Amino acid sequence: MTEAEQEKAPDLAALEQEGEIGADYVEGLLDIADIDGDIDMDVEGDRALVSVVGVKGTDLVGQSGEILEALQELTRLAVHRQTGERSRLMLDVAGYREKRRAELSKLGTEVAETVRRNGEPKSLHPMTPFERKIVHDAVAAAGLRSESEGEEPHRFVVVLPV
Repeated sequence: MTEAEQEKAPDLAALEQEGEIGADYVEGLLDIADIDGDIDMDVEGDRALVSVVGVKGTDLVGQSGEILEALQELTRLAVHRQTGERSRLMLDVAGYREKRRAELSKLGTEVAETVRRNGEPKSLHPMTPFERKIVHDAVAAAGLRSESEGEEPHRFVVVLPV
């Protein structure tokens, strides 16, 4: 591995520490809210992943994932407070993100096909950065290109013809 590659490679120990801090924080929240659930930790790519499994209902997710996003930001702040480093930790509850990833990947592929057929750009509804990345990846895999436009929290993907 070259020196440049070593600098870009994620620090596994630091990511595991982020996951442990995040898991402890989320476990504390679950205790306070008296919600049963188990915590799984992992490192996926260049980020720590904390998953709450075994919970029932959508109380920790919200109708469109807004509660999950807020909990993720609070967890990232807790990690930052302890480490002094910006965290890219990903929080998932009851597999919501994996289900959402499949939905958005399918959406990106379908919109790309529509744009390819009619040759006109198509704007999608506002999405989180996590959601936009999945759509961008699906559009690129379909051979088209896409851009993000607008300002947070109303930033959205535009799929462009070739």
